[in-house]
Amino acid sequence: MGRRTAAARLGTALLAAALLVLGGAGAALAEEARPTADLSAPTPTAPEPGGPPQGSGPGGVTVGGEGLDTRGTVVVDGAPPLPEGIAAPGWLVADATTGAVLAARDPHGRYYPASTLKTLTLLTLAPLLDPAEVVEGTEEDERMEGSRVGMVAGGRYPVSLLFEALVLQSGNDAANALARAAGGVGTTVRAMNDTAAAIGAFDTVAGSPSGLDVAGQSSSPYDLALVFRRLVADPRTAAILRTPLAAMPPVEGRSPGYQIQNENPLLTAYPGNLGGKTGFTDAARHTFVTAAERGDRRLVVSVMGTESLPLRAADQAALLLDWGFAVPSGAAGVGVLVDSADDVAAPPTVTSAAAPVAETDGALAAPAARTADDDPASPLVPVALGITAVVIVVATVVGCRRAVRIVPAPRVRRPGGPPGRPGPGPRGRPAAPGAGSPSRPR
Repeated sequence: MGRRTAAARLGTALLAAALLVLGGAGAALAEEARPTADLSAPTPTAPEPGGPPQGSGPGGVTVGGEGLDTRGTVVVDGAPPLPEGIAAPGWLVADATTGAVLAARDPHGRYYPASTLKTLTLLTLAPLLDPAEVVEGTEEDERMEGSRVGMVAGGRYPVSLLFEALVLQSGNDAANALARAAGGVGTTVRAMNDTAAAIGAFDTVAGSPSGLDVAGQSSSPYDLALVFRRLVADPRTAAILRTPLAAMPPVEGRSPGYQIQNENPLLTAYPGNLGGKTGFTDAARHTFVTAAERGDRRLVVSVMGTESLPLRAADQAALLLDWGFAVPSGAAGVGVLVDSADDVAAPPTVTSAAAPVAETDGALAAPAARTADDDPASPLVPVALGITAVVIVVATVVGCRRAVRIVPAPRVRRPGGPPGRPGPGPRGRPAAPGAGSPSRPR
């Protein structure tokens, strides 16, 4: 697809969506109550009165099918036994091409996402920012908490490099600079939530572009897979995910030029890996989302809320990828990754066919006003951010019958929660960010 064609389609979509917003569609969308990031909330926010339940879209239907309305584990019929060593309280394996969910544990449980939320940042901003635009580093970038790529005040960084820094080294400074280029952190977070709502990621509440812990911020194994499936399907973002190395430019008197490397543990270790994103904070623990291909099959896997022992999140994901590729091709699935929020109102048919079997393993702030210190951005950016959903929604049709095998949840003891549950609190809701050591995503 040529650049001219893509640009024309983008412009047409933006214009059409802008007309809808100006005509009052924005007010209609705002009537759908969704959770918001409440900075005073001790845990991810519960659905507001009158809003959709957790894991559900408008109308109360379970996103992806009723087979995914579980705190336990569901597995497609005819699949081999799940691998041992999968200790994460929440995970999901799906066919990235058809969207069929092959297996999941607590798929719609809300967890702190840590830096895996940067996948939503990338999905939201990649269609809107000019890769050639240069963003000047600020002292605020230098002071960002957690993982940084090493931006310095006065340095000049192309947007294309900042996207690589966001993904390769999980740069919170890069996330901050990209948000500034897009109109500010408040505007960007608002656009991220618009994107989540548009693609059907109703468990996701973004409170920061970096994934730094914000009380009320959440995502789920289902939603991470939903976002990552889109990233690997788009040639531009797929190329960023697979970039092995990038070079940060020198800044005279401040910083020498240096190389950064992709920190995805599976990029070179797992044959056919299409990219991945790690995450860690004190509240989120270890999170990871990735995808891989073998032949004509592509799978996406998400892992949330786990510890690094006995197996890292990436190693658990690798086991789930191996298992997924062993599932017969064309399996109907226990549910489906929806293509957009429009598909939520008419979920796929799911047929329950097997008895339980034993398991062998274990309110957003208003957009910040731009100041003289902000980098200049196109006047179209705020409009584009508000209607990101229209730009990124890709329509495909998935309609197949689902056979479901229910597997009891493992007995896992985790800090802050009793044994026998996939995490403390309802639907895997994690404890609040600790008041002790600061959360430092990487």
